[in-house]
Amino acid sequence: MRIAFLPIILLFIACSGKESYSVTGTIIEVRNESNEFLIHHDEIPGFMMAMTMPFKLADSTDISQFQTGDSLKFRLVMEGKRAFAKDFILLGKGTIPEREDMWSDEFTPLEIGEVFDDVTFLDLDSNEVSLSDSDGKFRLISYIFTRCPMPEMCPAVVVKNQYLAQEFKEREDMSFILVSFDYKYDTPRLLKQTYGSLIEHNPGIEVWSSTDHVSDIFTLAGQSFVSFWGVDENDIGHTLRSVLLDPERRLLKVYEGTIWRPEVAAKDIRNILQAYSL
Repeated sequence: MRIAFLPIILLFIACSGKESYSVTGTIIEVRNESNEFLIHHDEIPGFMMAMTMPFKLADSTDISQFQTGDSLKFRLVMEGKRAFAKDFILLGKGTIPEREDMWSDEFTPLEIGEVFDDVTFLDLDSNEVSLSDSDGKFRLISYIFTRCPMPEMCPAVVVKNQYLAQEFKEREDMSFILVSFDYKYDTPRLLKQTYGSLIEHNPGIEVWSSTDHVSDIFTLAGQSFVSFWGVDENDIGHTLRSVLLDPERRLLKVYEGTIWRPEVAAKDIRNILQAYSL
């Protein structure tokens, strides 16, 4: 195993034991195909802030017994790199939190071939960095926030980018950008404490803070078709998507959620780099 993977591997080692937490929340969406509930849950003391997020169900759960609006109590089990929900108890009907539509016409998602607007964020030393600064490079942009403790979500996205940065470490025309949408909590200083060693071992990775650049994160995320909400209320919900841009900021390819495999993305990127060099 390459030493460059050590910082993130340690994160997973910390989660390698089996732990479980009692959770109370309300189903926002029943996802039959992926065997998940999207749940708005209360704070899980000592583990997670109140949040809206998908929960994988244990194989024994009969998903057909539940519906949107159900208030539940259940166990969240953390087992190695897996997290799943089980032992559901129906409490009645809950209240689905209202949230305004995040997107206006200004944030219309881009189609393949369309160009991203220039936006500006902060690097880990609190210097402004613009997307146009890296024009001339291919860029994979992913979205994270540090308070996400689920190993199959934001930490998994970081690991995938770390894998890709290692695969393309000899390419100066390839960059991997992790952008935090938590503009309240993820300051450059906090991100540096969390990801400083990751960048030290992986020069191809950049981590950007959206602190004091709220309109920029809404623009970039909106054009990427990434949704997040509840930052100001300290009750975050979000979707996940990574986008691949060409040297002129055109959208080339998208990778949905966390189910994409980094080795497949690496093959895609190699093919694209080869095609552009012809």
